[in-house]
Amino acid sequence: MEEGFHHALKFKTDLCIGCSHCTGVCPTGAIHVQDGHPRLESDRCVDCGRCYLACPVNAIYIEQDDFQTIYNYKCPVILMPSTFSAQFPEKISQRAILSAIYHLGFKYIYEVEKSVDILNEVIRQRLADPDAERPLISTFCPAIVRLIQVKFPSLLPNLLLIRPPMDLTSLYIRRNLMDQGIPAEDIGIFYVAPCAAKIAAIKSPVGEEKAQNDGVINMNYLYNKVFRIIKQGEYQLRDDEFDFHPISRRSLMWTMTGGEIYDLPSGRNLAIDDIQNVSDFLEKVENGDVEGVDYLELRACDESCAGGILCAANRFLVAERQKKRASQKSENVTVEENRLLGYREYLKERISVGEVKPRSMDKLDDDMAVAMRKMKRSFELNRRLPQVDCRICGYKSCQALTDAVVNNKADIRQCIFVQRILEQTDKMTTAEAIRIERGIWGDQKLDKDSMKGLDIT
Repeated sequence: MEEGFHHALKFKTDLCIGCSHCTGVCPTGAIHVQDGHPRLESDRCVDCGRCYLACPVNAIYIEQDDFQTIYNYKCPVILMPSTFSAQFPEKISQRAILSAIYHLGFKYIYEVEKSVDILNEVIRQRLADPDAERPLISTFCPAIVRLIQVKFPSLLPNLLLIRPPMDLTSLYIRRNLMDQGIPAEDIGIFYVAPCAAKIAAIKSPVGEEKAQNDGVINMNYLYNKVFRIIKQGEYQLRDDEFDFHPISRRSLMWTMTGGEIYDLPSGRNLAIDDIQNVSDFLEKVENGDVEGVDYLELRACDESCAGGILCAANRFLVAERQKKRASQKSENVTVEENRLLGYREYLKERISVGEVKPRSMDKLDDDMAVAMRKMKRSFELNRRLPQVDCRICGYKSCQALTDAVVNNKADIRQCIFVQRILEQTDKMTTAEAIRIERGIWGDQKLDKDSMKGLDIT
């Protein structure tokens, strides 16, 4: 699905106070301020969620499916990251957590990472190929895939085009349940998302026509729901064996920083988390400043999935609990323990995804000659600006403003320094400057009555 990015991040403009915090933290400059409210440039947004974390008034929210849709299926299945259990205090047993989830109406519970052992095999095979691009870049984190599409399109050939664990495990679940005689139309697989990017990836997958999941559940929402059930004792503690349990140490480490490269063959394999760190590093890779790297594990969130913006608990405590659980598991599991491994060939045949296309945020025009003229004009304008990146113009940086100017989306006079210069040379009146500022920040911030009673003389 390549028609356009679906975004899980949404704005409540009635709550927005126009502080521009979201503009400042966006790694791709996808947000600017107009009429006192944020405006999103869809093709630039990668759904990393930095704006969501930065907003001081909860004016940014994350779209999710109605939980009641699970009851539209006779066989609802929950597919959850292993870090979900690590959200809970250690005094709450995994058995209690799973029992509460069954109480909600799910027929089966699977951990996403059951397919990691197969993915690890495929990564090793690709790394053994001397003709493969270097560095190979993981496609586990959808925010990073989008970041590369938008900001580093020259690195798209380096992407390892295989399905992430949530898709591969879903393929297994559906096939396995159908093999047991359950009709396909009765099966509904619901993924528990720790971040906005994975919700967006399910709604508009990259490199494939349709997502393998039927719906998505906000992890924070599910945590609160399960915690309330446990606290109020509304569930029956189950004694049966869960298909959930058999999982290797490698699989549990996968979603943590360093998890993908945990036991890859010797070579130069690097793990980098936090989207700004990733962006800075990819810039070095693109410029040729980093050489000899075989594999890059890149994650948008600090502490990887333990730090997802929809996680309920402190990321460092989640990481600690996850590592503790992993230390208690075997390095490998058998086919008898993890039945997914019995579907190895079926899954390997379907593991690859299609081409990931660029969506360069630096593309100024489809016509190359026009784009070059715009680029030259943007460069000329930008070098004359003060490079303060104060965001008073409504854009993240001077560069972002000049790019918008050459595309007729902004006016260079939005720069407060340009306004002052024009006023000094009698080419702009104070009234004109105020009109421009009102267009950016709205009437409220420039309402002189709001200053009544404040001694500013």
